[in-house]
Amino acid sequence: MSETDLKQQLVERFREVNGDHPMTDADDAYVSAQFIDLENLCAVHGSDSDVVRRLMLGQRLPLPAYLRSDGAEMVPVDLFALADEAGGVDQLEAWFNARWTDPVSGKAEWNAYLSGRYVCLHSVTPASMQRKDYLTTAISAAANEPDAGSAQWAERLHALIDELDSLEPAFSAYDRLRFGGPTSRDTCIDAMRARFPRA
Repeated sequence: MSETDLKQQLVERFREVNGDHPMTDADDAYVSAQFIDLENLCAVHGSDSDVVRRLMLGQRLPLPAYLRSDGAEMVPVDLFALADEAGGVDQLEAWFNARWTDPVSGKAEWNAYLSGRYVCLHSVTPASMQRKDYLTTAISAAANEPDAGSAQWAERLHALIDELDSLEPAFSAYDRLRFGGPTSRDTCIDAMRARFPRA
């Protein structure tokens, strides 16, 4: 299969997962600052880009995070880091799933990881995925805590928000289109800071 065919298959798979939404100039600028072109990353890593595309299509590495307007397949700089840590792509799924105590959760997170849509973290690892899940759950539930509104509660809440802020990038307008609404940054960081300002 030619490189053109593989790229086209990857574009089609990406659109199946994310829908077909336009990327604005601002989206392109954001993505170019946060991610790297697959071709460039493969050159740096000493990998064959067609082999990597086949691994993505075979659900063994994550799909690109974004397709820039010029067609560039944009991926995280650390795309290969988890596979390297696991001892290779062949070991990655088992290594990844072993990081969850609940196999059902592990499988669901593995599928989410493979989708390439985990653009809500600067670094996508099982530990950061679990921490983000804990933080968003705790922040969302904070207003219902018995001591809500107290100084100690506010201190706890803002510590959680600040930690989530450190884990998450800014997101793009394109993300709000493909996710069909606000991002976790919108709801758990910006909205909560506006609703419960620091003393």
